[in-house]
Amino acid sequence: MKNKDIIVVGLQPYDSLIGSNCINIADEFAKNNRVLYVNYAFDRSSLKREKNLPNVKKRINIMKNGEDNLVQIHNNLFTLYPNTILESINWIPFTFLFRLINFINNKRFAAEIKKAIKRLEMKDYVLFNDSDMFRSYYLKQLLKPKVSIYYTRDNMMSVPYWRKHGAQLEPEIMANSDLVCANSTYLRDVAAKDNPNSFYVGQGCDISAFNPAQAFNIPEDIAQIAKPIIGYIGALYTLRLDIEIIEIIAKHNTNWSVVLIGPEDEGFKNSILHKLPNVYFLGLKNGDQLPAYLSTFDVAINPQVLNEVTIGNYPRKIDEYLAMGKITIATKTKAMSIFENYTYLAEHKNEYPQLIEKALAENTAQLVQERIAFAQSHTWENSVQEIYKAIQLTHPNF
Repeated sequence: MKNKDIIVVGLQPYDSLIGSNCINIADEFAKNNRVLYVNYAFDRSSLKREKNLPNVKKRINIMKNGEDNLVQIHNNLFTLYPNTILESINWIPFTFLFRLINFINNKRFAAEIKKAIKRLEMKDYVLFNDSDMFRSYYLKQLLKPKVSIYYTRDNMMSVPYWRKHGAQLEPEIMANSDLVCANSTYLRDVAAKDNPNSFYVGQGCDISAFNPAQAFNIPEDIAQIAKPIIGYIGALYTLRLDIEIIEIIAKHNTNWSVVLIGPEDEGFKNSILHKLPNVYFLGLKNGDQLPAYLSTFDVAINPQVLNEVTIGNYPRKIDEYLAMGKITIATKTKAMSIFENYTYLAEHKNEYPQLIEKALAENTAQLVQERIAFAQSHTWENSVQEIYKAIQLTHPNF
């Protein structure tokens, strides 16, 4: 798709400190189309709560000093800082009352977007909504886009904040959108219950730093650990990871070194794992150090606990593991189905040790290269091409 106008709204500002799928997608859109990236409008509570963050201070200065709130990033990409404050309404107990005030918030938000649309002389535009089910609920009605897309990338209903009113509103905004795009097959199937025009569009991942051909300087704290190393990189949170699986692995073979890299929650800090001699907690590392740590792993694991948070989310770390050609063992979920030919999936906790033994025994150079090639196919370019295909299927004359 080329030479179209696209408006992107979502849950992350373009200058987000943590990055976002939405930002990567907007950048890819802008390679061949003109894109207006709309930063979310602050509500009163969030503005007060986040006022000391650097990017929020920038927003406050723009509003206070009357600076131009439409900024050109490059030829095809513009970002808008809405000059409005919305009411904080999620505390409202009744969804029917929430809807009334949310419509007022949406009108304020839409009015700011309309000003930018007029300045940029945008026409026949696509509205791409990254999971903003509240602030952008009425934007299709208020902005009248040629094509409206709702993008789902997380099971938002697993979070109480979103579930409170989103349990009613998200199915409705999905149904009212022209099409829904999802980054996992699980979320695609959830969306399809409300909108038959729901598409799995894959997930992009920047794996450029995870280059197995690179000669890494091995960090000292892992260089001394005996191999084979069974490792995990990521947040060590009991909401997402199953401590019992890691314990089973460590106890099955005390000659295996189980290495865990990432910040711990209280559940992990107080777990039996700290008492096991072959389990090593190396703590939080800088992102640019992670490929060097991963290069030392013989097996990479993702021992997820099965719950509504993890069952449908796309595990980006799997792409990083595979990009380095690493043997990967993970808990079987619907979202993991796309990796089934390149990973070993455990349906039960006790399968992990057997799968590790099997994988180590049958690993070959060819399997390593197949994993690398598969991970390299998960680019933002390919994901956005799938979004374009979905638009063409539902709007063949667009």
